[in-house]
Amino acid sequence: MKNQSVTNNLDWISISIYIALVIMGWLNIYSSSLSSVADETSIFDFGQIYGKQFMFIILSIPLIFVVLSVDGKFYEKFSSVIYVIGLLSLAGLFVFGTEKKGQVNWYSFGSFGLQPSEFVKAATALALAKYLSDVQVNLKDLNRQIQALGILFLPILLIVPHDPGSALIYSVFILVLYREGLPSWYVWTGFIALVLFVLALVVKPLILTGVALLVIVFIYYRSRIINRNWILSGLVFLMVGGFVFSVDYVFTNVFQQHHRDRFNILLGKEVDMKGIGYNTNQSEIAIGSGGLFGKGYLEGTQTKGGFVPEQHTDYIFTTVGEEWGFLGSIFVIALFVCLIIRVIYLAERQKTKFSRVYGYCVAGILFIHFFVNIAMVLGIFPTIGVPLPFFSYGGSGLWGFTILLFIFLKMDANKVNEW
Repeated sequence: MKNQSVTNNLDWISISIYIALVIMGWLNIYSSSLSSVADETSIFDFGQIYGKQFMFIILSIPLIFVVLSVDGKFYEKFSSVIYVIGLLSLAGLFVFGTEKKGQVNWYSFGSFGLQPSEFVKAATALALAKYLSDVQVNLKDLNRQIQALGILFLPILLIVPHDPGSALIYSVFILVLYREGLPSWYVWTGFIALVLFVLALVVKPLILTGVALLVIVFIYYRSRIINRNWILSGLVFLMVGGFVFSVDYVFTNVFQQHHRDRFNILLGKEVDMKGIGYNTNQSEIAIGSGGLFGKGYLEGTQTKGGFVPEQHTDYIFTTVGEEWGFLGSIFVIALFVCLIIRVIYLAERQKTKFSRVYGYCVAGILFIHFFVNIAMVLGIFPTIGVPLPFFSYGGSGLWGFTILLFIFLKMDANKVNEW
């Protein structure tokens, strides 16, 4: 009787949106991958990209049933174990990983590949939710802040050498921590550091440091006398100056050449529409050519001509823009927004802190993937290889997002049994 009750309380609004996104994602993968074959062929042709994705979708069904059949308390009780297994899977890449497209972020099992970073997002979300749900945790305490941030930085340190784009995703957990009491200066510091980093790439460090000094002096004298602290102001200036002058070194010696090229193209420091800027340029052309209503399904000339590289993966949204037009693109964006808002709504009505925090992690991960991917194909964000959830080709990505979402839906369905 208890299992029946949980099944009846599944949130079918979220599930319906999930199904709609997966189906539309496959339709666009089918269209984008037809550029490599002469005519429309069977969806069961597993030698083709769309056939493989169809197989991944079918295999997602038993995966969902497994996730839902496990008791909701299992994910909380064994969250630490799941997290450690996730870290070990990332560490194993240094020894057993297979290189694909210049990145060693896959395990190969014959013709089948598995990308562990796609699954560790859920593991990290579970670990963070478990830590924050401890009654003794107060994020106003410095030690607790360090411990919470450590949960995030461990997978980041293991992912960065292989896949910097995926590591960026973990920055969204800072917003979850902020929601649970992390001091706001963490968020502001991160935002200001990001702005300074970009500005330091286009403005001379000495000029930028001078502007920063003027701002700090202005804030100092605008503050009430009782709040003025020239030692703190001096330390802030030294930190800002040191950071600004270190950007060039980091950009030159830490970033790889393709990362530098993508930033330079985005900032207008280089114009290379036939080289490193080709993908972004072609994606903008494809989306712009769709107009209001699009060219029609399977009728996209840019898509059929194969002008956009990797269109079935990171650039899948260009197929939507060209063939479904502005209205179709807005519809897809609306579905993602509705799913994210729905998850936030469900998170707010959870009876346990563990479920609530995990729900916010799910919403955050979906949001940053969605936002970065769309911004990337529109040319307002560097190309960093972030897939569009449920849309982009790949079994690891589809299964990772499916597990992430349905663990939360299981928790939400189980809240009728919570006190």
